[in-house]
Amino acid sequence: MDGVVLRVVPYALLAVLAVATVPIRWADGRSPVADLVLCALVAGWLYVVNRHPAWRERPRVMAVFFAVLVVLLAVLVLRAPWFGFFTPAAYLYAFRVLPWPWQLAGVGAVAVLAGTAQAYAVDRSTHLGLLTYVAVVAANVIPLCAFAWYARRGDLRNEERVRALDEAREANRRLEESLVENAALHEQLVVQARNAGVHDERQRMAREIHDTLAQGLTGIISQLRAAEHAGDDAASRNRHLAAATGLARESLTEARRSVDALRPEPLRTARLEEALASVADRWSALHDVPVQVTTTGTARPLRPEAEVALLRAAQEALSNVAKHALASRVGVTLSYLDCEVALDVRDDGGGFDPDATGSGFGLVAMRQRIEGLSGTLQIESEPGAGTGISARVPAAGCSS
Repeated sequence: MDGVVLRVVPYALLAVLAVATVPIRWADGRSPVADLVLCALVAGWLYVVNRHPAWRERPRVMAVFFAVLVVLLAVLVLRAPWFGFFTPAAYLYAFRVLPWPWQLAGVGAVAVLAGTAQAYAVDRSTHLGLLTYVAVVAANVIPLCAFAWYARRGDLRNEERVRALDEAREANRRLEESLVENAALHEQLVVQARNAGVHDERQRMAREIHDTLAQGLTGIISQLRAAEHAGDDAASRNRHLAAATGLARESLTEARRSVDALRPEPLRTARLEEALASVADRWSALHDVPVQVTTTGTARPLRPEAEVALLRAAQEALSNVAKHALASRVGVTLSYLDCEVALDVRDDGGGFDPDATGSGFGLVAMRQRIEGLSGTLQIESEPGAGTGISARVPAAGCSS
């Protein structure tokens, strides 16, 4: 837009003034040739600079250009005051092509020419006339220079804002890079910690097996071999067999203790119904869906693997509700029956067609866990009617 203004406005003003000069000069009986030549020189000078936009990036060149323009305009104003109407175009060049502080000097020079044109008819040979001339010039110079100063302040503020935005963008870019690097480092640390945990757990299990089961089995084998070599010594043979039996019982106890140590965290310090309530509370707080946990029947101890299977089934069922059901309520019921312990998880979500959808890995793993304990798993669901999952495992000490 600035380029268009500088290419159009000065030439338009100069053309109007040149056309107006001809009849005025002829009316005074004077030739307009000199004025028209000066107008042509100004137009040519403007054309040369406008043809080279790159020169605007060279302050010294622009200073020379503007000084010559002011000189030509001064000659025109002194010859004919109506050329003061060309000063708006000179102001445009002063604000557009002169850097600070030369801009202030250029605006002041053009303002002096504008005041001189306006006070052309004032008799400056008297003190009053001279004061009038100075007042008219000052009335042009002071407000225009003040405007240039305020414009410069505005430009500086804009530059500061732009610089601040650039710095903010750079800071954001560096922050994003840091976040990416931190995420990658965090992922590496998580992987390393997980691998270290797996390695430590493997070593612990290896030590546990070596110190208990392996040693117990080695002792059993040794006692059985000794019983074989006892020959007809019944007392010695019975003593070794009794020792093998005792070692077998101890090894079985250690094996059960090791399995118990691998139980899920909620079952280490709480009964099954309490562990289910704890898991449901955490899930409800995480997903903002109310869960009602109910226990029916007389609670009694379960085999550790049965407790683990039922707890894992509840966790998988709640996980599926969070992923797929969009439910507003969930009910978890643990029922101690005569020969079974049943776990039912029901929701009022969107449901699905089990035959059409098939079972995901989580449901398959759940079914394998339950059926591995001679239990059953049933899934009841249809689109729009919610989902119910019922897992049943045999109770301990119940004969079929």
